Amino acid sequence: MASITLKNVPEDLLERLRNRAREDRRSLSQEALHLLDRALSSPPESSERLLDRHVEAQLAAWKELAGHWVSERTVEEEIAGIYAARSPGRQVTW
Repeated sequence: MASITLKNVPEDLLERLRNRAREDRRSLSQEALHLLDRALSSPPESSERLLDRHVEAQLAAWKELAGHWVSERTVEEEIAGIYAARSPGRQVTW
């Protein structure tokens, strides 16, 4: 079986690897191989797909919040409160 040597490993990365290996009850080499295998087992996501996942997560969060607003004030009072809280500047009409 082949061997590799990693040079210039940042100390904080090495410490995280040591901690993970200890938690998983593996040697440092076994843990590094396990993490490399996991990382390389699936094809890398494109930046477009990562953006899609981010947008999907944001949408899910908004949908979860939708319909959950509870207030004893009317809609008009809420809107007026929002406008009143804004810093002075241009005139806002509605």
